[in-house]
Amino acid sequence: MIKESSVAVVILNWNGKIYLQDFLPSVFASSYSNLQIIVVDNCSTDDSVQYLRSIGFENYNQNAIAGKKYLIQLPENYGFAKGYNLAMAEIKTEYAILLNSDVEVSADWIEPIIEMMDADPQIAAAMPKILMHSQKNLFEYAGAAGGWMDKYGYPFCRGRIFGKLEEDLGQYKDSAEVFWASGAAFFVRTKLFNEIGGFDADYFAHMEEIDLCWRLKKANYKIMVCPESTVWHVGGGTLQAESPKKVYLNFRNSLSTLLKNKETASAAISSVFIRLLLDGVAGLMFLTKGKFSHIIAIVKAHWHFFAGLGRDWKKRKTNQKLITALAFDNNPTTNSKGIYNKSIVFQHFVKNIDKFSDLKT
Repeated sequence: MIKESSVAVVILNWNGKIYLQDFLPSVFASSYSNLQIIVVDNCSTDDSVQYLRSIGFENYNQNAIAGKKYLIQLPENYGFAKGYNLAMAEIKTEYAILLNSDVEVSADWIEPIIEMMDADPQIAAAMPKILMHSQKNLFEYAGAAGGWMDKYGYPFCRGRIFGKLEEDLGQYKDSAEVFWASGAAFFVRTKLFNEIGGFDADYFAHMEEIDLCWRLKKANYKIMVCPESTVWHVGGGTLQAESPKKVYLNFRNSLSTLLKNKETASAAISSVFIRLLLDGVAGLMFLTKGKFSHIIAIVKAHWHFFAGLGRDWKKRKTNQKLITALAFDNNPTTNSKGIYNKSIVFQHFVKNIDKFSDLKT
């Protein structure tokens, strides 16, 4: 019998007892044997921790073994990014799967992806196909069948362009290289995650997985989607899609991601300038819909982005040193698979393209 690589499913929880009750049973039923299941509690104020204790979770320790359930309790709510960073620093398995608490999985969801990553050391991170939990024939917003990014830093997916979700008809059934893997079900090499700096803790939530994947791509690694594995995501469990805070985080973090990761300083500055203009157009669209709190969120996002310019520029330099040191085959060159060298905004809102398969990539 071939020895299975060690894997930890790591679920970050904040006041999500209802999701833990609904979806942990599917994780427990995973057929992969060399598996730890770890819940990281972000200082919940509900009775999540009491519930986890009642179903056998125990304090995580450095001698954690497969087949057991562990709990890491954080002293405050650090958000998605820093919460996972703190937990990942403790985990010793070969792979980690960062799994949202509102995701249902099938019994054999782990094997296809770990087999794929074991076979190719250049794959740094991967994701399953993600469908909606409420309408299981539709791709889900947060990742669908693999994440792409346009030239101005707008993310979209195979199966989802902005808010347009495609029906899963088997059109994206093959494993493929993409630009980013969804944070809802994020498979990653644990050691590499930690060595390259993990998520940007200043993001709190949203865009942190895209930022990390971009750094990994710059280090000549692959990011993959494996539709042979499927999960079902509720979505919006912590921040609803229409939340002004989510708008703020998305707009602010998108600008930081561009500034830190574009290949040259001139490309970073020009891309940020264009994004600021496009954000202004988005603000006008919110104005026509009477969403004044969203306009305030965009203004606040821009203000805080400019206030953090110096910090982000220092991160750009620090990140590049890590990328150079950790590059696959000692070749720090950007793996550009999954980048769409046109404007997805133009393709969608002007040319009315709603399906990934209709894009000329």
